[in-house]
Amino acid sequence: MSLFNPFRKKPDPADTPANDADQAVEQVEDSDTPPSEGEAKTSIWQRFKQAVSKTKQVLNTDVRDLFKESGRLVDDEFLDELFAALIKTDMGTGPANRIRENIQTEFRARRVEFSELIASVKEIISELLQQQPEQPINLAPSGPTVVMVVGVNGSGKTTSIAKLTKMLQQEGKRVVLGAGDTFRAAAVEQLTVWAERTGAEIVKAEQGTDPASVAHRAVARAIEINADFCILDTAGRLQTQVNLMNELNKIRRVIQKLIEDAPHEVILVLDATAGQNGISQAQGFSEAAGCTGIMLAKLDGSAKGGVVIPICQNFNIPVKFIGLGEQADDIAQFNVNYFVDALFAE
Repeated sequence: MSLFNPFRKKPDPADTPANDADQAVEQVEDSDTPPSEGEAKTSIWQRFKQAVSKTKQVLNTDVRDLFKESGRLVDDEFLDELFAALIKTDMGTGPANRIRENIQTEFRARRVEFSELIASVKEIISELLQQQPEQPINLAPSGPTVVMVVGVNGSGKTTSIAKLTKMLQQEGKRVVLGAGDTFRAAAVEQLTVWAERTGAEIVKAEQGTDPASVAHRAVARAIEINADFCILDTAGRLQTQVNLMNELNKIRRVIQKLIEDAPHEVILVLDATAGQNGISQAQGFSEAAGCTGIMLAKLDGSAKGGVVIPICQNFNIPVKFIGLGEQADDIAQFNVNYFVDALFAE
């Protein structure tokens, strides 16, 4: 079974206030039998459509509004209006210009139907994203696979770790969590709730403890019990905070004393609702933390899903996972075909 198979939706304890921890554990029951492969694919497709529904509405509604009749003459006025509609999805000026120029070349000085235009836009977006193949988690050649999760405050790191943990647990993997966000007590408590809920082991420390120390202990514990994965949470930080970004390098150096090639994956969690701000975050964290993958969280709550396009184009960092909703199972491996088809689905 692949790492992006979906399961039944349930309340997500990582989104529950820490003082409701006991109640959260009681509310969330273990999953029953996983769906078949065919059912899983159908479920993923439906949830992709739901996740990008707000972005889809911008693309379809705003572009459709450009057509006052059955067709529209492709002139400078139309092209400018189309460009403005595309920019609203936060795809950026580069991709929007590419689409504008292609429409100009293909349909200039003739009337174009809405269906023709959408088909052309879909084709161009697919081309822009084809350099982004599906990429699962980079696995360690032997021993535990160490995953470090980074991002700014409020991006959804703790919830994303919870979702990833459940996904791996459903795969039968043994997971150790390192509660490295030692500056925020709520993050440790929420991660603890999740660990208790899934049976994952958690390594934590007093508030204010050196995060590198927690990371070292978590990796050591993963080695000791022969765990499959060790997922390390880190404190939220801005890409401009040099001292805090250097702290990520310290964590890396410390865990490499135990596993030379760790971390095997550095996942940057980006909030899809941040739109173009995610671009600067990706650049800053890529340079400081050596990110190997991106998880785009809160995609379902944003009309700015077009930000996936410049992220894929501008950085050699694949979008590996996307958040499809607020529930524990609402995570999937990023799939270009699902994403593009969902943007233009009926």
